[in-house]
Amino acid sequence: MTPGRTGFVAHADQERHDTGPGHPERAERHRAIVARIESSGLAAHLDRVEAVAVDPARLLLVHEGSHVANVERAIASGARILDDGDTRVSAGSWRAALLAAGGTLDAVDRVMDGRWRNAFVAARPPGHHAERGHAMGFCAFNNVAVAAAHLRQRHGLDRVAIVDWDVHHGNGTQHIFERDPSVYFASLHQWPLYPGSGLADERGIGPGEGATRNCPLPPGSGDREWLSAFEDVVLRDLEAFAPQFVIVSAGFDAHADDPLGQTELTTGAYARMTSLLAQFARERCAGRLVLVLEGGYDLAALAASVEAATGELCTA
Repeated sequence: MTPGRTGFVAHADQERHDTGPGHPERAERHRAIVARIESSGLAAHLDRVEAVAVDPARLLLVHEGSHVANVERAIASGARILDDGDTRVSAGSWRAALLAAGGTLDAVDRVMDGRWRNAFVAARPPGHHAERGHAMGFCAFNNVAVAAAHLRQRHGLDRVAIVDWDVHHGNGTQHIFERDPSVYFASLHQWPLYPGSGLADERGIGPGEGATRNCPLPPGSGDREWLSAFEDVVLRDLEAFAPQFVIVSAGFDAHADDPLGQTELTTGAYARMTSLLAQFARERCAGRLVLVLEGGYDLAALAASVEAATGELCTA
């Protein structure tokens, strides 16, 4: 391992996003990840930085101005729910959401300028369900979508890939980019399951047709089925698309121990997918790879899977 070449982004203020008793997307997720990185010894091989809050104007790259304003206003007024009933918030949620998006942008910037080869972002709240004008699925703003648009607009990249391996389909990310041929979006997910989108025939719209790839997998699928789809479909697509940067919506809720899905992945599957993507990125896009946390609700499985994935980044 080469110290300082893999970045790790987190901020304790993301734990001030209080979703209330019994909610699966809870502050303990962030604490469990950071504690595991430290106790495992992996921290010594990472360049750890605190997330910085994004300028809300950057969110307008993919979100409607009214949505950003409504989220800020709702939180400031003491609201406990955004839009859909499952997206709970608290007084600390506005700053946490800005840190999640800002930490993601900082990570891609550091990879672009060569300070880091790759990175893991412990973003909270997650983002891949957030639509242009609507919060849903625990997500206020779409962290990976903002980062992809930022890479296009700020860094002038022509082709950015987003790979989503959360157990739930990344509907928000798909809808934001489904007409855009410059962003390839691939999702492996359990189906049927919330949010109900992500069928195999959803391939993009108009000029973006063919730049969306969905791999819905039935409940009970495990490493064999997911890795087969990943290697035989997603990696082949990536070879053809030739991205200049790869971002991962890294949900860990397809793990066998997770309470929200019925998929049977092992921790080793996350290590394998990360290893394959890191190898692809090293060979095809100067190693540019950033993993951004999405789901994962069993604390032990989440922490172990993040450790495994981040360890693969360090050895890439």
